[in-house]
Amino acid sequence: MPETPDNQPTGPLAGLKVLDLSRVLAGPWCSQILGDLGAEIIKVEQPGQGDDTRRWGPPFLDDGSGDSAYYLCANRNKRSIAVNIANPEGAELIRRFAAEADVVLENFRVGGLTKYGLDYDSVKAINPLVVYCSITGFGQDGPYKDRGGYDFLIQGMSGLMSVTGLPDGAAGGGPMKVGVPISDLSTGLYAAVSILAALNHRQRTGEGQWIDCALLDTQVALMTNQASNYMNGGKIPGRLGNQHPNTVPYQDFSCADGDILVALGNDRQFVDFCALIGRSDLPKDPRFATNAGRSPNRDALIAEMQSAIGTWQSDDLIAAMEAAKLPGGRVNSIPQILDDPQIAARGLVKEIARADGTPVKFTGFPAKFSATPPNYRHAPPRSGEDTTAVLSDRLGLSEAEIAALKNNGVIAESLS
Repeated sequence: MPETPDNQPTGPLAGLKVLDLSRVLAGPWCSQILGDLGAEIIKVEQPGQGDDTRRWGPPFLDDGSGDSAYYLCANRNKRSIAVNIANPEGAELIRRFAAEADVVLENFRVGGLTKYGLDYDSVKAINPLVVYCSITGFGQDGPYKDRGGYDFLIQGMSGLMSVTGLPDGAAGGGPMKVGVPISDLSTGLYAAVSILAALNHRQRTGEGQWIDCALLDTQVALMTNQASNYMNGGKIPGRLGNQHPNTVPYQDFSCADGDILVALGNDRQFVDFCALIGRSDLPKDPRFATNAGRSPNRDALIAEMQSAIGTWQSDDLIAAMEAAKLPGGRVNSIPQILDDPQIAARGLVKEIARADGTPVKFTGFPAKFSATPPNYRHAPPRSGEDTTAVLSDRLGLSEAEIAALKNNGVIAESLS
């Protein structure tokens, strides 16, 4: 049975008010992180439309809402209001929320909120302490600032796809995107970290500020060791499949009954692993004695290792590696990892009920807090389902005022 949510925030950000004008993934991922940690999140959606990802299916939740599983992954711990900001009355409602918010989060195109009086300068004028975070594809300046940015484009433009996939010339070789929208998710993470840093600055100085997060900037920053290999070593990275550009061996190998992963991070582990598979001679070869030699001679080494590893049963080799304290494992499917006893012991898979009792499963916040753990108060809401309650509770609007706003098309309730 789904857990009964505790609607009282208990996390380290309890009491923080976030106005979320974002949609799709990077922004919602950021606000969900803040929500899991206790912040109150008001998600603003367009009446009759809602967040684009609500329709990014199949699969869809079987409750008649039409909400996709994709939408559900990034929108828990939020209350949804449907307000037409193109209507002056609607924009004024959102400004009233912004006036009391600690954080305003948005991912409109550059300058897109100015005409509604919801850009940073306008919000700062009514709330000087606000931490205002803008997420775009390419940032608030530069020659690409007016372009739309999507995860797939960013993965390609950033260089990520140039180092992901099988090498040119290999069967199936060519650029490959990562299997999750890593540029969106990472930007959401960086945005959350940046917001917390800005809040700490405000706590010390009484000064709010504007944070400019770009998907391209984030993904280029995440090129880390690959970018450093080029900038500091002159080496242009390429696609290596599952091999590591620096550390060898660090890849998949084929056993007699399936593939396993071997991730050896130092020379000692290499010596121990070679002894385990019956090839103690390999570390004695001058080409393979150190990682500096193994990397340029990787093809010869891998061929020798594969011939030995191929005689093993995968479970036997993984068990032997575990006993020898050598890092290894297998490639799991999504169902396999979600059913894994380690994930169960960590309590990562959660379930919470929507207002109508429909259960929603999700992976929870991954960090453990000894004093202020995250909690899960709201299942991902239907579009606009909290409009009346939030306008009443937060802005003090009367039933007659709310009814008038509905009649004028300024606000809406749930889409279904």
